[in-house]
Amino acid sequence: MDKALDRITLSGRRVVGGKASGEALVTTETISGWGGINEREGSIIELRHELRGQSFAGKVLVFPGAKGSSGWSAYFHMCRMNGVAPAAMIFTRLTTKVALGCVVTRVPAMTDCDADPFETIETGDWVEVDADAGTITVTKKADRA
Repeated sequence: MDKALDRITLSGRRVVGGKASGEALVTTETISGWGGINEREGSIIELRHELRGQSFAGKVLVFPGAKGSSGWSAYFHMCRMNGVAPAAMIFTRLTTKVALGCVVTRVPAMTDCDADPFETIETGDWVEVDADAGTITVTKKADRA
């Protein structure tokens, strides 16, 4: 982790290449695809999830990983088809479910960061993901004001 001026840079491993940036939406809870998200709106609908009712569309989604059935990837694929997918994904637990979901969503995705993303990134921070270079640059929301 490198901290320069008002930016924090993390290094990580690419799952899906590309570059994207957006406001962070962070949860320490895993996300269910089937029954957990609304693929038409790009929002969390799981009843007991801490982000219930919030939209991830166009945001950098920071989460531990996927839970539930292998249908996870199909629901995130439908988010992409409906234009409401996250801009990028950062997660901590790589499974075949989340890896396939990232591939079909076709957004930059990273894991295995050199610092805990849940301790570094907060909802509302501006996050630039360059999965090709293996870097995540975080501008804290307080520094952007």
